[in-house]
Amino acid sequence: MKTYPNNITFSVVIEKDKDGYVAECRELQGCYADGTTYEEVLENIKNVISLQLEDRVERGDFSLETFTENNSISLTTLSLPIPNHVS
Repeated sequence: MKTYPNNITFSVVIEKDKDGYVAECRELQGCYADGTTYEEVLENIKNVISLQLEDRVERGDFSLETFTENNSISLTTLSLPIPNHVS
């Protein structure tokens, strides 16, 4: 019998915009949240992820085994030269 950890790790992208912050969890389609502060958007995206997981488990279309095997999102950074026309 395969055992799983008690927690699942998700990547969350948080961006600042003119109204505050926007967060997205790309592993779970449709998981977006916003907030006026960083702390608020982080709490909001946690709630959205939890609700989506609960809903998917209740519908029977979420398998922890399938999710952990297919989780192939990675996070990296790139450094590129600034184009000449930018001042």
